[in-house]
Amino acid sequence: QVQLVESGGGLVQPGGSLNLSCAASGRIFSLWPTGWYRQAPGKQRELVAIITSNGVTNYADSVKGRFTISRDNTKNTVYLQMNSLKPEDTAVYYCYAMAAWGSGTLVTVSS
Repeated sequence: QVQLVESGGGLVQPGGSLNLSCAASGRIFSLWPTGWYRQAPGKQRELVAIITSNGVTNYADSVKGRFTISRDNTKNTVYLQMNSLKPEDTAVYYCYAMAAWGSGTLVTVSS
C-alpha cells in the first residue's frame, strides 16, 4: 500500500507563493494519476489539480493560471506550485493517489 506525505505548507501573505510536495513510498506510483485536494474549514474537500502518469494536467477553475502541478517520477514526488495566493486558498491540502490519502499540510494565506 502506498504512503503519501505532504509538506511545504505554512503561513504566507496574500500574493505570495508556496510549493507543496507529496512524497510517495511503499509502491511506485509513477504509473498512476495523482491529485491535490483541499478542505477549508466548514467546507467539503475539493479537487484542486490532477496530473496523469504521462503529465496531462487539469485544474479547478479557481486556481487556473495561479497553480501548477508537476511530478518527478525519479523521486516519486508530485508538486503543487502555488502563486498569487489569496485568503480563500486557505485550507488543508491533501495528496491522493491509488486510493490513499496523505495526512495533509495546512496553508494559511493571511496578512
